[in-house]
Amino acid sequence: MAIAMPEPDAAVLARRAEIVAALRAIVPGEGTVSDPVALRAYESDALTAYRQPPLAVVLPETVGQVSRVLAWCQAQGVRVVPRGAGTSLSGGSFPLADAVVVSMGKFNRILAIDYAERLAVVQPGVANLAISRAVEERGFYYAPDPSSQIACSIGGNVAENAGGVHCLKYGLTTNNVLGVEIVLMTGEVLRLGGRTLEPAGLDLLGVVVGSEGLLGIVTEVTVRILPRPETARAALIGFPSVEAAGQTVADVIAGGIIPAGMEMMDRPAIHAAEAFVHAGYPLDVEALLIVEVDGPGVECDHLLDEIAAIARANGASSLRLSTSEAERLTFWAGRKAAFPAVSRLAPDYLCMDGTIPRRRLPEVLTRMAELSRSYGLGVVNVFHAGDGNLHPLILYDANQPGQLDAAEAFGADILRLCVEVGGVLTGEHGVGIEKRDLMPVMFSETDLAHQQGVKCAFDADLLLNPGKVFPTLHRCAELGFMHVHNGKLPFPDLPRF
Repeated sequence: MAIAMPEPDAAVLARRAEIVAALRAIVPGEGTVSDPVALRAYESDALTAYRQPPLAVVLPETVGQVSRVLAWCQAQGVRVVPRGAGTSLSGGSFPLADAVVVSMGKFNRILAIDYAERLAVVQPGVANLAISRAVEERGFYYAPDPSSQIACSIGGNVAENAGGVHCLKYGLTTNNVLGVEIVLMTGEVLRLGGRTLEPAGLDLLGVVVGSEGLLGIVTEVTVRILPRPETARAALIGFPSVEAAGQTVADVIAGGIIPAGMEMMDRPAIHAAEAFVHAGYPLDVEALLIVEVDGPGVECDHLLDEIAAIARANGASSLRLSTSEAERLTFWAGRKAAFPAVSRLAPDYLCMDGTIPRRRLPEVLTRMAELSRSYGLGVVNVFHAGDGNLHPLILYDANQPGQLDAAEAFGADILRLCVEVGGVLTGEHGVGIEKRDLMPVMFSETDLAHQQGVKCAFDADLLLNPGKVFPTLHRCAELGFMHVHNGKLPFPDLPRF
């Protein structure tokens, strides 16, 4: 759905031309995009229900260019939207008509690999999977593996604190990033963290990871790389009910077993994935668990025996254990392709992201089914069962009047349900614009004010990625945060105390 915008007047067109000329002086040639047709490539991200072209796009190649672009925009009061690969599912890189998009696609090099220290230094435009491929010959890999890992950039992963099917054991992006270089809106370049596990000072690195482009633009990332486990094996377990599968998840964790990954799919997801990939999934079950363990071979064999016993005690109707690497990868093939597989079921779908306590899973799925009937829209469930991160896929047809609105209302009710049962609004996709107006469901005004106070410390004029995360964006002075730029206080019309 394209967002209708009024035709710009002569003054607006002149201002736009001035901005483009200034940007082109910093990032010349094809590095600055202003042609209306070319801008269409940047008019949305993976949250594709809405489209809107930005004012202009710059594709810097050096840290110096990023710094100069941000400093100029800061001085001129021009808003900026950072962008990675555009795979955000919460509208995190959705453009604004009066903002410049800074696209980091040309920052695509792996700068250094240190196997002794088990780290790699990469630019933010490097694809997630490219890190693992760069180090696999030496037996290493990068653990966070979102489903979009072939396309999503490591800079975007840092912005959204991305996870993946193996985050249960190995953690999210924040657990696998050692340091970043970040350019502030003022053009200042900071280094946070580094090559050591415990850098001195405040944990500002932890603040930046997951900050959704609100605090600065990351230009370099130092990540952990891990030795690939000696053995990895998986179990494919079918259940006659979602409740039985959910209980198995709880019992496995309660038994002290932390699998490398533990994913669940419901019946519609199973059938869609099997039709798409032909992974050999059982079609006579209501829920399917994929449980992977890794480590020494003898340990994997023991853990799989324990998991199989727990599954049988909960009434598992089918159980297969991988006997080769090819079979293990086949088990995962359907789950990894679940999103494109579901796209065959309806013209459109809305991918949600919320997290709940594992023990509440059966209740939440039951209530989601009730919501599905109430809204008259189908829902397909795939999720990271081990850590309670749900990804309901709401099926709709944007060409049918009212269905997009109904899908969005359905998704909002799912997220309210997640918070109601003790969970949170997001697990790995971020807040962006999708969940922005639901933030008060989870946070009080005081909570939100203090969160915005952090933004004010980094971006006092609120120019970076505005319109995201915060349902109401207060001026920093209103929150009691004063920041001096070139000897001038912002918003001189406000009274001072």
